[in-house]
Amino acid sequence: MMKKQKRCLLALNFRSKTEVAVAKLALIEREKKRAHLAQKYAGKRAALKAIIDDAKRSDEDRYEARLQLQQLPRNANPTRKRNRCALTGRPRGTFRKFGLARGKIREIAFRGEIPGLIKASW
Repeated sequence: MMKKQKRCLLALNFRSKTEVAVAKLALIEREKKRAHLAQKYAGKRAALKAIIDDAKRSDEDRYEARLQLQQLPRNANPTRKRNRCALTGRPRGTFRKFGLARGKIREIAFRGEIPGLIKASW
């Protein structure tokens, strides 16, 4: 968990307010909300899924667990989370290691602000 926080902090150091469009800000906030909900309900989802997958449980218990799982918020499902660039909010071409889109990695790397990252040459 610490590595992810460290990466995000690295990315946030380069962020400027004018760089992200207002529409993208809403999408970024939505992703933050999804991440928060996924973390909040992770334990409950895991417990319900364990009951559902347990073949030793009665069918009624498993059915009840499935109903409870369906009652949880949709955004609590971790598969709904989308990796986005921490600077621009771009959903595609985002590197997990940096939390940045490929274009921003290129810009920052050319300025020499990412230690150890150099342009490939062979």
